[in-house]
Amino acid sequence: MLLRHGKEIGDSQLLEWYGEFEAQGEEPPFRSYQEVLAGVVLAFGRRLGFTPSLEEQASLAASLKNWKPWFDTVAALHQLRRKFKLAILSNIDDDLFTSTCPKLQVPFEDVITAQQAHCYKPCLDLFRLALERLGTSPDQVLHIAQSVYHDVAPAKSLGLATVWVNRPSARPGVGAVKTSAAKSDWEIPDLATLAAAVD
Repeated sequence: MLLRHGKEIGDSQLLEWYGEFEAQGEEPPFRSYQEVLAGVVLAFGRRLGFTPSLEEQASLAASLKNWKPWFDTVAALHQLRRKFKLAILSNIDDDLFTSTCPKLQVPFEDVITAQQAHCYKPCLDLFRLALERLGTSPDQVLHIAQSVYHDVAPAKSLGLATVWVNRPSARPGVGAVKTSAAKSDWEIPDLATLAAAVD
């Protein structure tokens, strides 16, 4: 879309702005993730001096169905499921996750979304809803995620053990999110490392 409007920015800048715009869109009052993503596209247009069409505003949410899991994810989930119950805690709409779920190729104990909690991580209500739905206490949960800001910090504040999946990024250690001083209990480069360690 940016190239279509004659705009080009580096990956690091794109991720930084995306994180800024997404965070703004996820502030209360709650709106669907599709609306948040449309707002991200509009914000890029404002920042770079163009007006996205309605089709372009919807394009980011529409693209989610084509996103593929990381290369190691499916095999790692199969390994982890042999010993653990797996659940998804996601900053997304229910209907958007329905196109992602089959790609993961494993059944989940539950899928808890921002739409269900009416707030986005790092909002603690999303984590509390997950604990309630799973019928478990924080000391029985290992929260595994790629975002320190969205996941590690709030999970640790509730007493959950955490694993930070620190994958390669144009913004190392940050990705498309705000920075956070929180420290995970364990840092790994990918899910395959975690699956091998617990197998």
